[in-house]
Amino acid sequence: MTIHKEGYSSIAWAVILFGVINILSFYFISYWSPALSWVIFVGTLVLLIFLISFFRIPKRQLTAQENAVVAPADGKVVTIEEVEADEYFSGRRIQVSIFMSPLNVHANRNPVSGEVLYSEYHKGKYLVAWHPKSSTQNERHTVVYRSNGKELLIKQIAGAVAKRIVNYLQSGQQVKQGEEMGFIKFGSRVDVLLPLNAKIQVKINENVQGGVTVIALW
Repeated sequence: MTIHKEGYSSIAWAVILFGVINILSFYFISYWSPALSWVIFVGTLVLLIFLISFFRIPKRQLTAQENAVVAPADGKVVTIEEVEADEYFSGRRIQVSIFMSPLNVHANRNPVSGEVLYSEYHKGKYLVAWHPKSSTQNERHTVVYRSNGKELLIKQIAGAVAKRIVNYLQSGQQVKQGEEMGFIKFGSRVDVLLPLNAKIQVKINENVQGGVTVIALW
């Protein structure tokens, strides 16, 4: 397991804050209330460990399959439905939405190999990630891929807690399936818009792993 580069500064500040709080606790609280000082130490240690784990990148055997669309994110499948496309595409598409809790790995990966046709950031609201309107009203970054003549769209969507979306892709860039395409800090959601003839391989409430789980064949 490694730590994602997006976490370096956050973890450094957290370690400093952890040290300052517990030094102050030792000098000003431990004398008259050792139990409270220990509670503060354990509580801040748990928070620090949680923050470090949030930026973890576990070692995985990534899926490489030309006719497959792999999950771009870890999380739970919360939506599988036919929708009217509202960006880049016109007409109907199949939407698969993955909700990422703060406990999930938050690195996002390319679902296919191919060319990036479109990469756009949109300012927006911070509705809870499972809200139906979060897909169109929240802060988000949209990417469209072309792979073997077929196209799909990915939306990285900020949630009520997630306030920073990172995306590394540019239009015209060639990418490989499973490589990192971005990162979302804290709870969030990723939508995948697929052609209507795509064969969905996952179910509602199924937990998926980014870069590993095949969510559709096309």
